[in-house]
Amino acid sequence: MQNNKLNQFENIVAVGGGHGLGRVLSSLSFLGAKLTGVVATTDNGGSTGRLRQQQDCIAWGDLRNCLSQLSNQPSTGSLLFEYRFSGKNELSGHNLGNLILLALDQLCVRPLEAVNLIRQLLNIETKVIPMSEEPTHLVAIEACGNRVFGETSVDGMDTHPMALSLEPMVTATYEACEAVRKADLVILGPGSFLTSIMPPLLLPKFASALNQSKAKVILVDNLTREPSPSADFSLQQRIDWCHQILGLKVVDQILCHSEESYQDGIISYRPLVSKHHAGLHDKRALADALASMVELDIEKNDL
Repeated sequence: MQNNKLNQFENIVAVGGGHGLGRVLSSLSFLGAKLTGVVATTDNGGSTGRLRQQQDCIAWGDLRNCLSQLSNQPSTGSLLFEYRFSGKNELSGHNLGNLILLALDQLCVRPLEAVNLIRQLLNIETKVIPMSEEPTHLVAIEACGNRVFGETSVDGMDTHPMALSLEPMVTATYEACEAVRKADLVILGPGSFLTSIMPPLLLPKFASALNQSKAKVILVDNLTREPSPSADFSLQQRIDWCHQILGLKVVDQILCHSEESYQDGIISYRPLVSKHHAGLHDKRALADALASMVELDIEKNDL
């Protein structure tokens, strides 16, 4: 993909959670050091949730997932990083990669240093940055005023919340703010809208940096209905949420799946589904679609 139009950019930042963001990073990994992933760290389920309860650490699972998807060449290191313990003991269900990141965090000064050590081990050029290096939880506010605490509980809500917040409010990672401030292109999603895309945007310094950026912002819509209260959100509602959180900055374009390729205002429809899994974006198709949207924008500016 050396001729992909995205190569013209020096700084592309993708924002989200583990699975969706990992797919985007993997699709655009040919960009190498030009690409940065800013990862939500509010997950409190599974192995990650157990570690957070016991160690008061950030959520490592989504960071691990992104690193694993960027490790294109299978190796002993990458296989170990994704190994999950079985059996009926305290290790059962834990992912070895999460434990390695936690151990490195305790040996290093900063969580970002732990991530960078794994990047070096797995020979990953693309930068992967936690949204914050301090533990925090996602909190949803219902219409009646009730507070729903924790990402897994927010995903399990029957109705969509009126607002979201972080508790405690933490500081955005400096490197994440700098990356988005200098970005030429920012990609939001795909992934759970409220619990993967929104958390980084709730950080005031990160939102401010994005507003200061001159980057074009593209929202990548999900392929399938997500199991969360935002499942019924229209595209306009998603844009409204982004606008409500960010203030000045709005989404410039939206990428959605369709069997036919066509343009409808700011929405680009392209065939995006992987032949191997209906819930995953085809890597080549996703990269090509994003490149075509950028090329279309360039053509408009040249007119």
